[in-house]
Amino acid sequence: MGNFQELRVWQLAKDLAVKIYRLTKTPGLSKDYGLKDQIQRSAVSIPANIAEGDELDTNKQSVRHFYIAKGSVAELQTLLIISNEIDYIDKQSLDLLNNECNIISVMLNKLIKVRGAE
Repeated sequence: MGNFQELRVWQLAKDLAVKIYRLTKTPGLSKDYGLKDQIQRSAVSIPANIAEGDELDTNKQSVRHFYIAKGSVAELQTLLIISNEIDYIDKQSLDLLNNECNIISVMLNKLIKVRGAE
């Protein structure tokens, strides 16, 4: 605990958040302030909760934050699907980002199991 920047899942989640911020500068999303804001907040919530969870004193507290990060992954995926269906992002971008979300979610599951067992 306490070295969140060394966690591969945090690194991937942080990189995903950066990609999402770049994506929300595209013409459709940049003008839809509500959706753009929600997408950005859910994306940033993932690495932020991983970092916070890793810095906490107990595994129980850590696991709670990792579950919150998992919830933010699902929220982000939902918002990306909606963005695709209203033609703000293309199918290829959706598929790539959704794949990254799935990888992060699997990694969080493994982290939750490890920390929950300790």
